[in-house]
Amino acid sequence: MEKRNNLYPVFLKVKNLEILIVGGGNVAEEKLTFLLKSSPDAKVTIVSPMYRKGTIELAKQFGIEMIHKKYHKKFLKRKHIVIATTDVPKINIQVYKDCRKRSKLVNVADNPPYCDFYMGGIVTKGNVKVAISTNGQSPTTAKRLRQFFEEVIPENIDDLVKNLNKYRRTIKGDFEEKVETLNEFTKGLIGKKKLKNDQD
Repeated sequence: MEKRNNLYPVFLKVKNLEILIVGGGNVAEEKLTFLLKSSPDAKVTIVSPMYRKGTIELAKQFGIEMIHKKYHKKFLKRKHIVIATTDVPKINIQVYKDCRKRSKLVNVADNPPYCDFYMGGIVTKGNVKVAISTNGQSPTTAKRLRQFFEEVIPENIDDLVKNLNKYRRTIKGDFEEKVETLNEFTKGLIGKKKLKNDQD
């Protein structure tokens, strides 16, 4: 049987969660940049004996707490999500084991067997957000798909979402009837968009 992606996608309100990044090198900076680009209000703490200049600048800009120490399990206290990014596999695996014992969601960068979740490609256009996963198999493919969707999703998609939200409030009937009405309405919009593209 062909392997499929069995991951369950969720959109987290990370401003309500405490995130810990272990490590201060290139990968830590990449993960922090990715996280803050998608969720600038994320609550993040980083622990590492050293930090890159870019990471320090990001931390100052977004109010990120920086701990200048080596990793210890005590730093997991009150954290909900942990991302291990050090260049020492033994430390990353220890972070994973410590998190599993304490029921913390953990991601060990570039090591799928030690991940409860993956940080996939994300496209954001106002209130519309699309997340892309390759099941940890190819981050490069996720990146290319992200670039594709950034181009094909129109910039004014957010106006459509806001207008539909207002329209939804005016529809009478139960939930099922409202869904049916909105489905019919959006089908028409997609048809008009397709016709316009064909004419262009």
